[in-house]
Amino acid sequence: MAERVRPEKIRCDACPVLCYIPEGKSGACDRYANHGGDLIRVDPLTVIEGGGPTVPFLGTDNAQDWDGDVIQGDRPFVTAIGAGTTYPDYKPAPFIVSQQVADADMITVVTEGIFSYCGVKVKIDTDRHIGHEAAAVRVAGEVVGHVMTSEYGSRMLSLGGVDHLTGGSKAEGRATCDALLRLCNREAVELTIDRGATVVVQAGQPPIIDGEPERLMRVGCGSATIGMFAQQWAPHVDEVVVVDDHITGVLSEHEAGKGLGMPPTGIKVAGRRSTPGRYFQVVKPGTGWGGTDVTDPLSILKPSDPKHARKGLRLLMISTTGEQWAYYILDSKLEPVVAEMPPELLKISQRIAENCEPSLCSVLFMGGAGGSLRAGVTENPVGLTKSVKTALTRVTCGGAKTYIWPGGGITLMADVLDMPTNAFGYVPTPALVAPIEFTLRRSDYAALGGHVEQIRSVESILDDKTRRVAAPDRQKA
Repeated sequence: MAERVRPEKIRCDACPVLCYIPEGKSGACDRYANHGGDLIRVDPLTVIEGGGPTVPFLGTDNAQDWDGDVIQGDRPFVTAIGAGTTYPDYKPAPFIVSQQVADADMITVVTEGIFSYCGVKVKIDTDRHIGHEAAAVRVAGEVVGHVMTSEYGSRMLSLGGVDHLTGGSKAEGRATCDALLRLCNREAVELTIDRGATVVVQAGQPPIIDGEPERLMRVGCGSATIGMFAQQWAPHVDEVVVVDDHITGVLSEHEAGKGLGMPPTGIKVAGRRSTPGRYFQVVKPGTGWGGTDVTDPLSILKPSDPKHARKGLRLLMISTTGEQWAYYILDSKLEPVVAEMPPELLKISQRIAENCEPSLCSVLFMGGAGGSLRAGVTENPVGLTKSVKTALTRVTCGGAKTYIWPGGGITLMADVLDMPTNAFGYVPTPALVAPIEFTLRRSDYAALGGHVEQIRSVESILDDKTRRVAAPDRQKA
């Protein structure tokens, strides 16, 4: 009987898992494979055609002549997507590419970083209450982040981070890594918020809250809505109450109403009065009118003041998106009675909705570039940090512009919609694999101790296997 020969395995050192990969198979991350005894990258190197995010740097000859064009012509821009990684070993980045841009010899250093210290910030455009600040956010029952402070017309989530990826149970780390990967690759993820809503989030798509897709984000708070539409309302109604979860507005009391000469109406709103026409804590947050728990708008009113209220007084109650409204006329008992909405007021309600932007989800990748990632760029890693902070080096993620946080280190954020599709991967440590590029002049690269002996021309790396995508402003997916 012939002895069974086991296929030879090769060891992958792209991450700390250090997989032994048989012939014809890929590692645990599905990013590296054994092909005839050679370790190969499964995904192709991605190049953005028709431009790259390089701008004139401080001190360049053509800086004063720059016309604001970030793309700088039709040059190809080599991203780190599909480049591979140097982690965790100290060695030069996978690709260090030279390219002539105008009169400057530019170097782009690309590598796929292994990010345990990373996460996403999610902006959800909605007035609806999804959960209280600091409430836990879960995926498949595991905590992956929390609710942040609300911003104007939007709810904010912070997801991921090293404590969730590596500081908890294996199940928590895997759930966090999977959720981050899918969000960064523009896939839909269902999130459950403790004592709050279930939200389906997908970059560039409307949120789905408790099974209902959102349509609009508010045009402004109750007070701001009055400021914008007071002049249009005044000829057709005596009083307007704009129901909002934070600042409910009352037209006749508001400075905008007073400026139009509107007399007091005796309509009284429950809650804490802030300044004239602006009320806090009128109702609790919820999924009803204006992000409140209100389904019957009359429930927020106190009895009318007979000193100013009168029979026949016209009252409009409306939400901050114009999607909910009710029209009343006071009877002889000074109580609001439902009446048919006049066409003029209906038109204004539609205009409010017209001025509301579509409700969307935004996903920003956030990570810190440190450790051996910087060592793959230069022999003296702190030099790279200083170069970024002084704008000699531009940092991009998959060709997308980044915001670099002030303070120490290289902490960056990038909108995943500005990146090519499937820009992110993972390793089962668990951690995200994200592309990162550093672009600077050759002279500056040499000065900070860069691996100049590894520089290759852009022409030498462009082959038929290279994945080519349109520049960000022309990408369709």
